[in-house]
Amino acid sequence: MLTIGCHLSRKKGFLEMAEEAVSIQANTFQYFTRNPRGGASAKVDEKDVAAYLAYTKEHGIRDVLAYAPYDANPATDKTSERDFTLMVYAEDLARLAEVEGPLYLIRPGSRLSASVEDGLAEVADALNNVVTPGMKTCVLLDTMAGEGTHVGTSFEQLAAIIDQVDHPEHVGVCLDCASVWAEGYDIVGDLDGVLDQFDRVIGLDKLRAVHLNDAAHERGSHVDRHTRIGEGLIGFEALAAMINHPKLAAVPFYLEEPDAALATYAHDIARFREAYRG
Repeated sequence: MLTIGCHLSRKKGFLEMAEEAVSIQANTFQYFTRNPRGGASAKVDEKDVAAYLAYTKEHGIRDVLAYAPYDANPATDKTSERDFTLMVYAEDLARLAEVEGPLYLIRPGSRLSASVEDGLAEVADALNNVVTPGMKTCVLLDTMAGEGTHVGTSFEQLAAIIDQVDHPEHVGVCLDCASVWAEGYDIVGDLDGVLDQFDRVIGLDKLRAVHLNDAAHERGSHVDRHTRIGEGLIGFEALAAMINHPKLAAVPFYLEEPDAALATYAHDIARFREAYRG
């Protein structure tokens, strides 16, 4: 079964997101836990959550992905930024326990003036501060495009982070199509080879989510800029090959498009469902 959805807004609550997902034939979705540039998280309404949990069970919505704000930077060694990051992660994971959120996505962030090795170690240390043995939420590392001093840009760097985590069973990876393309992985011409490399370096059991997005810049550009699906340099056919790849049969997919209206996502989810051969 294809698990596919898109990015939705949490402004009107959890139930509203679930209802929007069903209205566009999605059976999953992702959302920001708070403003993507930081700030306080909205309080959880118990009645909204109860209605949401009942609705998701009734309509078969699963693998909902909560996305941490971009300003959370686990790779930094600056005390104020690190304190903010750990606060965000702790608060978000506590709220996800309330809403039975199975997946939490973080960006590995920027090492600034630190070495790559130190930046990777800082990310692992941040995870070790918030990942606990009994937690039910899996924390996912987003793949990065290699802009500036970002870490987590290669499969090897992601593996190095996970290798330093005390409870790696609660940590996985979200493969972002546009960012791995920008990093140089040829998901258009050699998807089999890319997935084989991921399996050798990290392990496909760690690939827990895929961002379906198209890229505005050429492969290897290290520029992570999205465009409408089918209008970029990855293209619809290559993204459709992702949802049909047997090694990704159990992985949920989330559409990301710039300034996309709900109708745009409905149109593109329908296109992917029509292209799905499962």
